[in-house]
Amino acid sequence: MKTKVLVLSVLFSLLLVSCGGGGGASDKINVTMTDFHYTPDAFIIPAGQTITVNVRNDGAVLHEFVLMKPGITIGEAFGPEDEENIYWEVEVDPGQSKTETFTAPAELGDYQVVCGTEGHVAAGMVGSLKVVEPKK
Repeated sequence: MKTKVLVLSVLFSLLLVSCGGGGGASDKINVTMTDFHYTPDAFIIPAGQTITVNVRNDGAVLHEFVLMKPGITIGEAFGPEDEENIYWEVEVDPGQSKTETFTAPAELGDYQVVCGTEGHVAAGMVGSLKVVEPKK
């Protein structure tokens, strides 16, 4: 019985770590893109910090991880008029992975993440990113 409790405790701890430890801010974003979804689709990062983004595209087509500027949300489709409202983006070919970095926005709040590939926003490839005060 003690062994079973120990094993379950270790598994639960590993689950919490893999999920980001309970939803706190992280300077790392690990995301998998498929047709047409981000996994996970919500992220919390500390303001003004260098953020490392590990992106994997398990889909059949090119996908993008596009972070919009504060206060900007895309309607039903991503179009050329939205390009000027991009804060940061990375695109990944099918079956590929990339690791890149960017500086998190200084402005606290909620930001929209979308895939800029035509038709993907309408198909539901949308996520959210929350910028919070960095831990002191």
